[in-house]
Formats: sequence, structure tokens, C-alpha cells
Amino acid sequence: MSQKLKDQSLSSEVQAAALGARVATGPHVTTSDLSDFDERIQRTLSAAWEKKALDLTVLDLRDIASFTDFFVIATGTNRRQVQAISDEVVDQLKRSGTRAARVEGYQTAEWILVDYGDFVVHVFDEKARRFYDLERLWREAKRIDVAPFGSEISNLKSEISDRKSESSDRPERNGPRSLTDL
Repeated sequence: MSQKLKDQSLSSEVQAAALGARVATGPHVTTSDLSDFDERIQRTLSAAWEKKALDLTVLDLRDIASFTDFFVIATGTNRRQVQAISDEVVDQLKRSGTRAARVEGYQTAEWILVDYGDFVVHVFDEKARRFYDLERLWREAKRIDVAPFGSEISNLKSEISDRKSESSDRPERNGPRSLTDL
């Protein structure tokens, strides 16, 4: 089959994926409101945040998969952080009475999978997250990017800028500013 014919037969999504581009086809939401989630998923997200996980995402697979309801996806910046995120999730859920059915990939810590039956936690290092790109693979799922500190960060930034403008509005003090000015 000629290359031109192959290109014509491929959908735009497949062509974009072949070029390494991300195509958002399913519903995509960003939220900091965790009240819509099951308590165990809330605990999972909280545990991941405590260990400074990046790019927290929940994929709702209920309409498209029969083996689980949700994927919780998190990223760590190095092997130790990936393991720490996984450990914290397992510990917090165990304390609340929920034990993992199995944990895979802990030793290599590129991709740790923690299976709880009706939801699966995936903790990736940055390179593995880009490579496996579960969000693209499961693009038909409802995707919820969890941004817990978005509003707090913007409030903090505005507070800092307010303080800077207040300090620049103050009249200059007469006299020494430090001991070296004496």
C-alpha cells in the first residue's frame, strides 16, 4: 500500500499520535473539588499530594472498561519520590481499611501500579509517563485533571504582588538601612 493511501486511511487522531501530538477527544475537566470522588480516591489523591506528586489525573473508565472504574495517575520526579508516593497511598488506604490487591513495578519504580479492584493507581516517573501516555491510550474516558492548589497559588501570587506594590509606595526611610550603612 502506498504511503499516500495509508495516510488517507488513518484518522486524524492516529496521525497526530504517530507524530507525538496529544489529541483530547474525551471529556476533559480540571478541578480542585474532590467531593465528587469516592473517599478512597480522595485519600489516594491526598496521599499523593503529601508526597508532592505532579500532574494528578483521574480517568473515569466506568463507561468504557469492565475491569476497573477509575485510574488515578500521578508522576514523581525520581525513583525515590515515585516509591514514596506509592508507599504513602498504600499506607493511608491500609489505615482506613482498604488493602491493595497487588502492587507491581515497585523495585524499578518507573511505573508502579497499585490495584484496588475498582480503581487502579499508576505512579510514573516523568519519562515513563510520557512514553506510556495512558491519557491518550484511554482518551475516550472522562479525564479529570486535579489541581488542588490552583486557587491557593493564584491567591498567593496576588498577595505577593500586593506586598511588593505596598513596599514600593512607602516613603524611603531616613537613616541607615543596615549595619553596613552606619
